[in-house]
Amino acid sequence: MTTNIWAAASVAGLALSPVALPAQTVIAAAAPATAAPQEGFKERVDPTAAAPAAESYPAEAIGDGVTTGGYNQSRWVEDWTRFRDPSRIDDPIDRLKYVPLAADGDVYLTLSGELRLRSNHTTNPNLREARAQRQDITRIVAGADLHLGRHVRLFGELAHGGLGGVELGTPAATLRNDLVVQQSFVDVTGEIADVDLGVRHGRQTFADGPNLMVVPRDNNTIFFVFNGTRAWARTSRVRIDLFDFHTTRLGTEGIGDDKVDRDRRFSGVSTGIVLPGSWFGQSKLYLDPFVWRLRNDNAVWGLRTGREVRDFYGIHLWGDVGRASIDWTVNHQGGHFDGRPISAWQIFAAQTFRLGEARTAPRIGVHVDYATGGGSFDGGTLGTALAPFGNNVYYSYQLYATPTNFIAFAPNISFQPMPKVRATLEVQRSWRQDVDDAVYRANGTAFAGTQLGDARHIADTYRAQIVWTISPRVSVTGRYEHLAAGRALTDANYRSSDFLAAWLSLRF
Repeated sequence: MTTNIWAAASVAGLALSPVALPAQTVIAAAAPATAAPQEGFKERVDPTAAAPAAESYPAEAIGDGVTTGGYNQSRWVEDWTRFRDPSRIDDPIDRLKYVPLAADGDVYLTLSGELRLRSNHTTNPNLREARAQRQDITRIVAGADLHLGRHVRLFGELAHGGLGGVELGTPAATLRNDLVVQQSFVDVTGEIADVDLGVRHGRQTFADGPNLMVVPRDNNTIFFVFNGTRAWARTSRVRIDLFDFHTTRLGTEGIGDDKVDRDRRFSGVSTGIVLPGSWFGQSKLYLDPFVWRLRNDNAVWGLRTGREVRDFYGIHLWGDVGRASIDWTVNHQGGHFDGRPISAWQIFAAQTFRLGEARTAPRIGVHVDYATGGGSFDGGTLGTALAPFGNNVYYSYQLYATPTNFIAFAPNISFQPMPKVRATLEVQRSWRQDVDDAVYRANGTAFAGTQLGDARHIADTYRAQIVWTISPRVSVTGRYEHLAAGRALTDANYRSSDFLAAWLSLRF
């Protein structure tokens, strides 16, 4: 793993400016979890591209998440080189985004920061009848991106997670953490024969796959990050991305206790193809086949803990066709768990339709999702599907659902009741795919006892989210969810629950 000295040295540059951290800081991404995971095509930039944009693979599809208003969940994706031109600098914060360190401007530093103040209120936590839980959460992040010419750069990012409230139980290290080296890497890029090439090594976020399978998990206070190497090759129409990672085992006291977790290894290849724009009249579509392997030496299914090696063979089709946006994924999972074979399937189909020509027009949509279960408690072939590092809030803001032994049908609508305000409403009905297997939480653990019942209906979930984007740097988000437990839960003495959250996000 890249040494933490890079992060400490680069982030130290924030102290050079008294306005850096207090003045403007950052947000959690506020894209509605109820819409298609990658709805539309927002502004994207590739800061590592060595070739002109017209000759490179489309930046929005290279597997680095979505950039909106110049900002990305992974701050190293952002490109602020427009501020080489002093006439484009509007305020002191702009000066922090491009700090030249050499006369020719090719050596420069970009500083970034985030502050998120959030409060969560959950009734019947863990779906058991109990006193309501309140979480008061603070995220503080400081980062620095040092470009040493066009081909080499160092990135470092420190993060703090604060947590207070009532009925907190034992807080996870992703929620309460004094200080974490959240990211620390070096990358080298170049071009050979009109092919953009790059390699990145160190601790890093990773999002090159379907949103429901691999993302940095912005809902957490501390991001989910990997340690290892990622390499890529891209032409204007085809790309390939190879990676070999271990996950991170977080401590809670400071930067010295966050370890590379050698018990979990995630490796594979993600690819992409730009489909012809003439298809279906006029479209902007991408086809992304992928083959991954996840090894977990301490996987738990049913009452057994053992070594699991799970192989993912999938294809992801997403993009725009006129006013419609689609995001479809099919994957088969093989391998073995504790000597038993694995055979599982997942199908994710999210689609929305814009009701007007303007990009801000209302959208109606539906997502239909299918994930197999079976074999966790009764031996034989393991049929439980797994989304390894996906978007945890997509099915439940309360983190009470995941695409394992799960079927969901969820119509939704997204609209703007006023300028800069976006609202999303959704109703989701969910069932077990296999009634002999359990209902599973977002963290992959089973709701104890649910495997003993014979009911299929898990829950009806009513959800609302509203985001007020005051400026690209400032936003306010509110979420509400009511989970009405079905018999698959209530027969095991689980209860319905309400969830309410609000947060203020500041970033520069």
